[in-house]
Amino acid sequence: MPKLSARALWGTVVGLIALQILLTVLVIHRESLTFDEGDHMFAGYMMWHTGDYGLNPEHPPLVKLLAAVPLIGRSRWVPELKDRDFKLEAYLDGRDFLARNDGDRNQLVFQMRLAAGLLALAFSLIVFLSAREFFGDWAGLAALALAALDPNVLAHSALVTTDIGVSLFFLASTWYFYRYVKQPSWPRLVLAAVFAGLLLATKHSGIMLAPILLLLIAREIRRAEKRTRLRTALRLTGAFCVVVVLGVLVLWSFYGFRYAARPAGLKMSTTLAAYVEPFGPQIAGLINGIGHLHLLPESYLIGLVDVGRMAAFYPTFIFGTNYSHGVWWYFPSVFTIKTTLGLLALTLVALFALATRKLKGGRELAFLLIPALFYFCIAVLSNMNIGVRHLLPFYAYLFVFAGAGAAALAASSRRWLVVCSVLLAAHALSSLAAFPNYMPYANEAWGGAANVHNLLSDANADWGQQLFQVKAWQDRHPNEDCWFAYFVFPEIQPETYGIRCHHLPNFDTYWFGEADNIPPVVQGFVLLSAADMSGSEWPSAVFNPYADFQKVKPDETIDHQVMVFHGRFDLHRAAALARAENATQAVWKGNAAAALPLAQQAVAEEPSLLIGHAALGDALNGVGRSQEARAEWQTALAQARQLDTSAQLLFVSDLEAKLR
Repeated sequence: MPKLSARALWGTVVGLIALQILLTVLVIHRESLTFDEGDHMFAGYMMWHTGDYGLNPEHPPLVKLLAAVPLIGRSRWVPELKDRDFKLEAYLDGRDFLARNDGDRNQLVFQMRLAAGLLALAFSLIVFLSAREFFGDWAGLAALALAALDPNVLAHSALVTTDIGVSLFFLASTWYFYRYVKQPSWPRLVLAAVFAGLLLATKHSGIMLAPILLLLIAREIRRAEKRTRLRTALRLTGAFCVVVVLGVLVLWSFYGFRYAARPAGLKMSTTLAAYVEPFGPQIAGLINGIGHLHLLPESYLIGLVDVGRMAAFYPTFIFGTNYSHGVWWYFPSVFTIKTTLGLLALTLVALFALATRKLKGGRELAFLLIPALFYFCIAVLSNMNIGVRHLLPFYAYLFVFAGAGAAALAASSRRWLVVCSVLLAAHALSSLAAFPNYMPYANEAWGGAANVHNLLSDANADWGQQLFQVKAWQDRHPNEDCWFAYFVFPEIQPETYGIRCHHLPNFDTYWFGEADNIPPVVQGFVLLSAADMSGSEWPSAVFNPYADFQKVKPDETIDHQVMVFHGRFDLHRAAALARAENATQAVWKGNAAAALPLAQQAVAEEPSLLIGHAALGDALNGVGRSQEARAEWQTALAQARQLDTSAQLLFVSDLEAKLR
C-alpha cells in the first residue's frame, strides 16, 4: 500500500474522531439518565465540594471527578444526608440532586457527560497511536476506524461510567510499558506508572494490570539472551516496582492522600472489617491488614470488597433464560452478539495473518495478545455477567490486533485489500445503521437491536436511557391510563421527565420501595422495559410478575426496549408483589401495623409469593403475633429452599435467623 503523507494521515485521524464526537453528542443528547450515572455524578460533586469519598466507594474517583468538573465553583442544592447504607444514600441522593437541579432539562447531565466524554476521545487516540507504533500508519488508521465507529464504544463514549476510562488506561499502561521495554528511559517508565495509577483510580479491575505486566516481563526474560537474562530480569523487576509504587501514589492523589473515606464528622455506614467479614478469615485478614497499615485508601478497599460481594449473588440473563449465578459462556456469547460482523470477520482475518506470518512482530503481538487474553479469561471466570461494557478493555486490544491484521494482508495483495476494505466498511455501516440506538446494538445475524432484549439484558439492551422517548409517547396518548415497569425505577423517577404512569414493581422497588399498590386487573396501556419484562434482575424467573407478557406481541415498542401493550390485563402477580414490597418497607421503617394489611393482601392474591409470606411474617412479628409469624416464615423458607442454590443466598439465611 502507498505511504501516507502526514497531511493525509492526520486529516483522516481528525475526520474519524470528529465523526465519533458528532455521533456521541447526538446520542447522549437524546438519552435520559442511565442506571449508575446519577450516583456517579452526585458523588463527584460531593468529592469536589466536601471531600466525601464515601458516597460511592463502589468505584474509584477519577471518572466521577472528571465528570463533575463543570460544577466546580457552582453551588447547587444538595439533599440532606441521612446516614443510610452507602448504596441507598448515593443512589437516592443522586436521584434527588439531579431532579432538583436539572430536572428534564438535561443541561447539567449533558455537561457532565461531555466532560466524561473526553476519555472516549483519548481512548480512540491511544488506539491509533499504539497501533501505528506497533504496526505502521495503515494499521493505526484501521484500528482507529474500528474503535471510533464501534457501536459498543459509541454507546458508552460519554456516559458518566467507568468502562471507557478503564479501557483507555489499560491500553495506555501496557503500551507505554512496551515503549519502556523497547527503549528504556525514565520518562517512558514514569509515564507507564502514571497511566497505571490512572487505571487504578478509574476502576477496581485495574488491579489486573499487575499480573499482566508480570506475564509480559516473564516473556521478556525468557526471550533474552542467556548472558543478559539476569540483567534483564533485574531491570524489569525494578521497573515493575516503580510502576506499582508510583501508580499507587497516583491513586492516593485522587483521594487527597487521606485514608478515611469521609471527611471529619461523617462515618461510613459500614466498617471495612464488617463489610469484608463474609469472605472468611484469610481474605478478611489480608484486606483488614492493608487497611490497618493504610497502604490503600479506605474508600478504595471498601469498593474492592463490594465488587466481590456483588459478584457473589448477581443473576445472569442470556438467551431468554434467567440464571441465579454467572455462567462461563456468557461473555463469549455476548461477544458474538454485540460485535459487528465486520469486526468478527476482521478478527478471523488477523488470526489468519498471524498464522501465515503475514502479521509480524513478536514483542508487539505479545503486548497485545497477553493483556487481551488474560482480561478475557478473567471476565469468563467472573460471576458478574451484566454487559458487554465489561469487555471494552478487551475490545481496545482487539481493535489494534484486527487493524494490524487487515493492514498486513491488504499490503500483500490487491485481493486482500478489497476484502479488508469491504469488512471495514461493513463494520462502519452496521454501526451507522444502528444510530441512535447504540446501547441495544446486536449484529444482523442475531436480529439486531429489535431482538436483543430476547437474548441479553442490562447495559446490553436496556439501561434506562429511553425516558425522553417514553414522554414523547405519552404526549401522543394524552389522558390515557398507563402502568409502567421501568428498569431504573426508583433510582430514577419517570416523573422527573414529565411521565405520569402508575409505578409497577420491579426488583429495585423491593429494596427502595415506591411501587404503587395497583389493582389485580388493569385496563389501558402497560409499558414494560425489556429488563423488567425478562425479569433479568431477579435471582430466579419464578419472581418475575411479567413473564406472561413474553408470550404476547407488543402493540408497539419505544426505542426497541420499552414494550407497549394495550388492553385489559391480569396483573395480580405484580399487584401482590407491590403490596409485599411496600409491606417490607413499612416494617423496615418500624410501622408493622401499616404493613400487616398489605402483606395479607399480597398472600391472598398470590399464595406462591415467597416475598409475600416473608413480609407477612415480619408484619405479624412486629405486632406481637409471633406464632403466626413463625408459620409464615416457615412457608417462605420452604419456598426459598426450592430455588437454585445461588438464589437461596438472598433469603434462606435471613429466614433461618428469624426462625431461631
